[in-house]
Amino acid sequence: MKIESLRIGMKVRHPQYGSGLVKSISEAVAEIQFDDGSKRAVAPEPSGLEPAEPQIAVSGLNVPLNQFVNETVAAAIAKLGLEKPDSVVEQLGLRWHGGKVVLHPADAALQAKEVPLEVFFHKIVMVRNNLRVLEQKINAHEKLSDGEKVEMQQYITKSYGSLTTFNVLFKEKEEQF
Repeated sequence: MKIESLRIGMKVRHPQYGSGLVKSISEAVAEIQFDDGSKRAVAPEPSGLEPAEPQIAVSGLNVPLNQFVNETVAAAIAKLGLEKPDSVVEQLGLRWHGGKVVLHPADAALQAKEVPLEVFFHKIVMVRNNLRVLEQKINAHEKLSDGEKVEMQQYITKSYGSLTTFNVLFKEKEEQF
C-alpha cells in the first residue's frame, strides 16, 4: 500500500501488529494506533500494510462529490422501494393537505389525539413500503419452499386488503393498496 493511499482515521491491517487506525501521515511513514493500544510509525509499502475496510476508487468521474452521493442514495432508495418523506406528501390527495386525523376516546373525560394528516399518511406509506420489501425478501429467500412462500404471501395480501380503507388518501390510483 502506498503512503498516498492512506487517510487519517482510516482503518488498516498490518501483518504483524493486526488492525489499527491511522493517526498521522508524514512523507514516508504513518503513525498507527493498533487495537492492542500500541502506537507505531509504519512505512506502509514495505511493511505489507493493507486497508481493513473495503475501498473504492472512481476515476474519470467528472461530477461534484455531493451530487454523486445524492444520486447514489436516490438510486438506492428507489431500488429498495422506499420513499423520501417529502415525496410521500406529494402522493397525498390535495384535499387532505393540512388536514388532521382526530381520535376521540369513548370516555369523554379523556383527551382526543390529533395527528397531522401528512404524518399519518407517511406512516401508512411506510407500512406499504415495508410490506413490499418483505414481499421481495420472501420471494428471493433461498431456504423457503414454494409452499411456505405462498403461505407468507397470503398474509401480505391480507394486510394489503386491510389497508385499502386508506386508499381515499392517495392522489393517484396506481399508488393505492
